[in-house]
Amino acid sequence: MTTTNGTKTWIITGASSGLGLALAEAALAAGEQVLGTARRADRFDALQAQYGDRLLPVEHDVRDTDAAAAVVRRALDAFGHVDVLVNNAGAGQVGAAEEVTDAQLRDMLEQHLFGPAAYVRAVLPHMRARRSGAIVQMSSQGGRMSFPAVGSYSAGKFALEGWSEALAGEVAPFGVRVLIAEPSRFRTAFNAAEVLNVVDQRPIYDEVLGAVRANMAEADGIQEGDPARAASAIRDMLDTPDAPLRLPLGAEAVRNLTRSYRNALSDVEKWAHVSQTADFPGMPPALRAF
Repeated sequence: MTTTNGTKTWIITGASSGLGLALAEAALAAGEQVLGTARRADRFDALQAQYGDRLLPVEHDVRDTDAAAAVVRRALDAFGHVDVLVNNAGAGQVGAAEEVTDAQLRDMLEQHLFGPAAYVRAVLPHMRARRSGAIVQMSSQGGRMSFPAVGSYSAGKFALEGWSEALAGEVAPFGVRVLIAEPSRFRTAFNAAEVLNVVDQRPIYDEVLGAVRANMAEADGIQEGDPARAASAIRDMLDTPDAPLRLPLGAEAVRNLTRSYRNALSDVEKWAHVSQTADFPGMPPALRAF
């Protein structure tokens, strides 16, 4: 993907750490421009000392959806255009459905659906007018499959993926692309004790969730995924004409999603004779516009 002046401008939420930081570093190292957000702008001090005015740090909590448009406007005022929006900000959460409160569940949705949606709405008029741009939605392998203790996190990522799949069809005629990235475990602070949200535990679930809780904590610092390589893969996809809508990242994501898709297809095929009995008899196949 090229721009009118040959220099890409990125907006990356949650750009001070993890995959967001890896993408910001890759863009800046390539001579591109980045507006990066974080809850504390001082976390960009070292990066700005290295790259100067090509990095515009902005303090913003993605849950503050009312402020998303102002962040996009700052990028346009500073750089003149936006080529790539990366909705990366978010956090993990561990807890059984019965343990997670309404407020904690809403927090996952605010970070992983409502925040990204606000940024997309803010940047789309600009991208449509230019008939160019890309939106990268940082989901997870947990956006297509889930398991005990991560339901609230997956709820936000599942919602993001469904919303983004529809979005991709809506904006493609205007030259705007959508890429949903689905990482497995990457060596970021995601699993760190001070970052990963762990809700109040009920002893009744210790036997069911104990191993999962321990595994989530023990993964910190030994994750097999390399953020820099993930950033490179995403950048390559943005320049690939036939790139997929969804891009699993990491060998574990490939294994897990392959198994999940095969199991889901097997279930559909096995029980199709039951599913089809729910229609009125003799009805012709439905006609859809998609």
